Amino acid sequence: MTRKIYRTFMATVAACLMGFSSMGYAQAVDETPSALAMTGDALFVRPALLATTIIGSAVYLVSLPFSALGGNAGEAGEVLVVGPAKATFVRCLGCTRTGRKEDTVKQTDN
Repeated sequence: MTRKIYRTFMATVAACLMGFSSMGYAQAVDETPSALAMTGDALFVRPALLATTIIGSAVYLVSLPFSALGGNAGEAGEVLVVGPAKATFVRCLGCTRTGRKEDTVKQTDN
């Protein structure tokens, strides 16, 4: 039983991460973080956000039948999974806003 739950959870996380392939079209961020902000982000904030994404995914799976009945499964997924995942993976190191640096956005347009 535990193996089946684990496989379902990992498949859901994988599907969510594959759904983020369109993140290349994120908004450009115009921030210049300091070295201290980058270090703190890399050592403390990103691991905490990754844990939040994983826990949010588990909570979303558990609450999915109830949110589907309530008609807000999409909103629950956005708040519990997509929001933390964007903050974890689509944010420049040390930046406070979600998005990519302007140079990265320009390079992907070519």
